[in-house]
Amino acid sequence: MSSAKQVSKSAAEPSAAERLLDFLEVQGIHSPLVVPLTPDASTRCYFRIPWKKRKAVAAVYPEPFDPEVQPYLDVTRLFSESGIPVPEVYCIDGENGIIVQEDLGDRQLFRIFDSATEEECEQFKEQAIALIARIQKATQRAFELRSIASRLAFDEAKLSWELDFFSEHYFGSLRGEMLRHAEAAELKAELNDLSADLSGVPRVLCHRDFHAANLLVDQNNQLRVVDHQDARMGPATYDLVSFLLDRQPVPPSLAELRAYRLLLLEERRLHGLDPIDPDEFAREFRLMTIQRGLKAVGTFSYQTAVCGREFYQQFIEPTLIIVLQAAEWLERFPTLRKMLRERITAT
Repeated sequence: MSSAKQVSKSAAEPSAAERLLDFLEVQGIHSPLVVPLTPDASTRCYFRIPWKKRKAVAAVYPEPFDPEVQPYLDVTRLFSESGIPVPEVYCIDGENGIIVQEDLGDRQLFRIFDSATEEECEQFKEQAIALIARIQKATQRAFELRSIASRLAFDEAKLSWELDFFSEHYFGSLRGEMLRHAEAAELKAELNDLSADLSGVPRVLCHRDFHAANLLVDQNNQLRVVDHQDARMGPATYDLVSFLLDRQPVPPSLAELRAYRLLLLEERRLHGLDPIDPDEFAREFRLMTIQRGLKAVGTFSYQTAVCGREFYQQFIEPTLIIVLQAAEWLERFPTLRKMLRERITAT
């Protein structure tokens, strides 16, 4: 996260800033050292604040919420009870839409990768994959707690919606293309098959956005999980695909991907989870790579073309190349493969 100038009651985000400053005054905190933090495509406003002889991060939501059913708090309770390292929550003010939590600093894992040695990077990757297994281990606990995460899933409707979002914003918003009716129908049929295949696999608890921007390295060099409010049930490969392939300029080699898949299967075994055949896991991984990659391209296209955030454009073609490689390996989805080859070459 990057910082900006200190907040006053005439700040650019007056409603969020004023609510936070009023809240802090009620808490007896009158320090002006309240610093806005830049969120990643978020509707929430974040601030670094002083809090009882330490620093904290305040998330200010656009509307009031009920703490008993608020998604971030719900999943935080689930993860904390399951031994998954998330920020500690210090204070909740649902009426003003404020959550005060532990400040983990700015050491996002993707930044650490830029300067760490190859050995250190590998150790962090192994830590992250071990965390995926721990999240999957918490599946049963999610149902026991009746967590919101247990009532949401990557079912066929959700997966299809994400793929429709890709088609709308990659071809339409970004490229300004009107697909031929026959081509659009063939693509839609293939993407429907993809959604049906993935919705039929056994589901486990997934973080949903488990990538290196949502993993922070704390002062003990341990990974901490953030941005987990959208957790839901989905394929066992979902978070692994996200971690290994989201926002990657160059995909890992096939040998690396195989090694990380086997590592997750071993971590699952150590946690007593049901065994998965490695070949079936590899097939599901490639299907998930296609779906997650297209979903990401839809988001990148929307952020670029609709929201004017050109930062995301750099990830579009590399992600499409990853998707194309997975589809070609599976020898499926000929219309999608043809369309991607034409557009990647033409870019």
